Amino acid sequence: MRTLVCGCLVAWLAVGAAGCKAGRAEVRDERLAHLDFRQVVADAKDKVFPAVVYVKCLQESHELGRKISQEISASGVIISPTGEVLTNWHVVERAVEVRCLLYDGRAMEAAVVGSDKDTDLALIQLKVPADSPPRGRQTSRSVEPAGEAAGPPLPYAVLGDSDALREGDFVMAMGAPWGLSRSVSIGIVSCRRRFLPEHSQYSLWLQTDASISPGNSGGPLVNTAGEIVGINTRGVMMGGDMGFAVPSATIRHLVVQIRRYGKANWSWTGLQLQPLKDFDKNIYFEGREGVIVAETDPESPARHAGLQARDRILRIGGRPVTAMTDEDLPAIRLALALLPKGQPVTIDLLRNGQPLAVELEPREKGKVEGEQLDCPRWDFTLREINRFDNPDLFFYREKGVFVFGVKEPGNAAEAGLQTGDILIRIDAKDVTTLDEVRDLHKAALENLPAKHRAILTVLRAGLMRQIVLDFARDYSKE
Repeated sequence: MRTLVCGCLVAWLAVGAAGCKAGRAEVRDERLAHLDFRQVVADAKDKVFPAVVYVKCLQESHELGRKISQEISASGVIISPTGEVLTNWHVVERAVEVRCLLYDGRAMEAAVVGSDKDTDLALIQLKVPADSPPRGRQTSRSVEPAGEAAGPPLPYAVLGDSDALREGDFVMAMGAPWGLSRSVSIGIVSCRRRFLPEHSQYSLWLQTDASISPGNSGGPLVNTAGEIVGINTRGVMMGGDMGFAVPSATIRHLVVQIRRYGKANWSWTGLQLQPLKDFDKNIYFEGREGVIVAETDPESPARHAGLQARDRILRIGGRPVTAMTDEDLPAIRLALALLPKGQPVTIDLLRNGQPLAVELEPREKGKVEGEQLDCPRWDFTLREINRFDNPDLFFYREKGVFVFGVKEPGNAAEAGLQTGDILIRIDAKDVTTLDEVRDLHKAALENLPAKHRAILTVLRAGLMRQIVLDFARDYSKE
């Protein structure tokens, strides 16, 4: 019976592992056909598992109306002999301290090289001590000479080709679920091109039934060749059979950008795109080439170039583009985001059936979320309005600050201040920046108890309101 089971698994593996480019796939399948399934899994695991890192971050949060610190645990994977580690943006977001535990027992601090909210990816750098001796054992096949890195060599894993995957291919999810240091789970690729519009505009996702739990974030998704084909990012809490990873095809672009600029450094065009066959909206356009302009953002390069809704873009910089369905949109958005900034690019399109060419000059996208400020005793936190993070507030006020969190219980809550209120004035003094609010807040606390009220003018859903904030009571001592 065991022989039959192993035989079935080997046959299934031979089909699933065939998702490489033609020549290499045939060679690999012939090799796998003569191997026990368990040995294939063990070999692939041994190539990557020593490079998996247990990550702990101390984060600062302002969402509850006050600045709080919290420790989170997650995962990462070393991708270079110098100690570069891939993880998620949401792992290192607002982190004031990052610590990593390696496979051999060494603990190291790490610095954030750069991160990107749009793709939920981050690159951190291990601070390798010159006299850091290894403990335990390292797997020789995953370790190469460190070159520039000080101390003993670091194990690292290589990026594979996520585009070569097919549904049914075996993959392993590695990481530190629930803060349990490290583990490995096995499954298949459930969907190679999963479109999650609310989570990334530049990338599709790999969907897998390999178990991805809280704490697995930032860990590698590994193919049977022992290569990283994705970074685990999201999992379904109920059921545990649906997880999502950022594919290595996207990761390659991000690593290059972050190494060079310390951020993704996206270009911005302001183009909102729609596929030719939009099933969700039940809208179907003529033609089998191109992509539809749904809208252009106000004051964007696309609007200044004269692009209009319902234009059908055929080529960008001479390169044909086509989006038949939603799944084709991220690749086009990524191509736009990687266009050189400040250099005009020709957009060939059809408008009302007539060919037209326009010149579009991309600009730097800049920050995708604003900075934050804690206002103790007033008992609320503020955040800068950002075009990409808060488009509804940006519609009312392009430059300004809004209430990000309200402490409960607290003086702001008692006064009726609400999350999302745009702060216009404090005691008849206009405010548009966090620095202006910081100065007024400092002066108000220095003037206690002579004066313990402030008149706040806020914009709520387009309507002005006056709020009397009485901060005589100190809720932090209760």
